Amino acid sequence: MENKVVISYKVTEGADIMDEFLKLPVGIDNFEKIRRNGFYYVDKTSLIEQLFSNWGEVNLFTRPRRFGKTLNMSMLKYFFEIGTDRSL
Repeated sequence: MENKVVISYKVTEGADIMDEFLKLPVGIDNFEKIRRNGFYYVDKTSLIEQLFSNWGEVNLFTRPRRFGKTLNMSMLKYFFEIGTDRSL
């Protein structure tokens, strides 16, 4: 599998250089907040791809504390609800 780096920024006229970059979502565990408030987010876990290729009736997500379990579940929720809220 090839690792990719995604650089994302937004440009607004008259803003200084620090305002042009997306914010980092430190401590935010809700995918909707990340999308609506313009935070930078890259899923490097390939979680959605793994779910489709290794499908099971029950899936267990084990991670140590503070390793994004809640954010991953939130991301999955909004991924599978695509089309229900057009603004996401």
